[in-house]
Amino acid sequence: MPRPMRFGVTLPQIKRSWQEARAAAESFEHLGFDSLWVCDHLYGVPNPTLPILEAWTQLSAVAAITERVGLGTLVTPPFFRNPAVLAQQIATLDQISGGRSMPGFGAGWFEPEFTNLGCAFPSLPERLRALDEMLTILKSLWSEETTSFEGRHFTVQDARCEPKPLRPPPILVGGGGEKVLMRIAARHADVWNNMAFSQPQLAHKIEVLRRRCDEVDRDFDSIEVSQQCVVVIAEDEPRAKAALEKATQIYGGHMGAALKEHGIWGTPDQVIERIERHRALGCSFLPVEFFGRDTREPAQLFAETVLPAFR
Repeated sequence: MPRPMRFGVTLPQIKRSWQEARAAAESFEHLGFDSLWVCDHLYGVPNPTLPILEAWTQLSAVAAITERVGLGTLVTPPFFRNPAVLAQQIATLDQISGGRSMPGFGAGWFEPEFTNLGCAFPSLPERLRALDEMLTILKSLWSEETTSFEGRHFTVQDARCEPKPLRPPPILVGGGGEKVLMRIAARHADVWNNMAFSQPQLAHKIEVLRRRCDEVDRDFDSIEVSQQCVVVIAEDEPRAKAALEKATQIYGGHMGAALKEHGIWGTPDQVIERIERHRALGCSFLPVEFFGRDTREPAQLFAETVLPAFR
């Protein structure tokens, strides 16, 4: 039986105040979205001078003012935090939220926010090895009384995490690296997230993940497929096309790659149709970044005209 479609929304975070983030979180929950997401960057990428709210602090604050929505990161890399400390942070968020943490993990890519702040930034193969070690430690700390682990990058000895999360947090692994990253997802992830710039390759990436699951003897159907995306929505097609032009210019190749050909944009009916294309490929979760200065406005239009088609 196909999974039901779920929709998350990113919160204001870069060049935004806590007041804006709070108002958006309350609005998105009221509108019926399933989860709220922030990026885990220490600089406002791609410009290191841009201010940004720290991810896990922001989520803990949001946890205290919401009641239902899941809370996650797209995505937390190794080396920003000691894994044992991060395990305690996420467990605390889970306690505050009543079991709503949805932590997302990846390898990291924006070198200045690591090296400028004194964090290690080894080669990509080593960051991926560190990611695998970090996930191994986190899962053990959340389930075992004590954890001892000695890896190339991280070591813990008789480590404890108390209180534990109220339930094992569902782990999202994000990224499109086909050899190593997706094998890590096959081993550890409850959700695999295809990054926005890889949206045109979604069908191919899903098939690669299926092969990686076979290699580690994992049931592919036990992993939910997620597609990070920008959504451009307007009441009529001329306004939708005008907004799409602006979004393509603003987001560039990172979030805006092939938006017109493969993205989710248009009138509500067109947006529904384009979501259905993703669902037909096997995607059942969309963490959405709405295009607009005040993202509550397009989110409301989406909630009123698109969400009912998937409920």
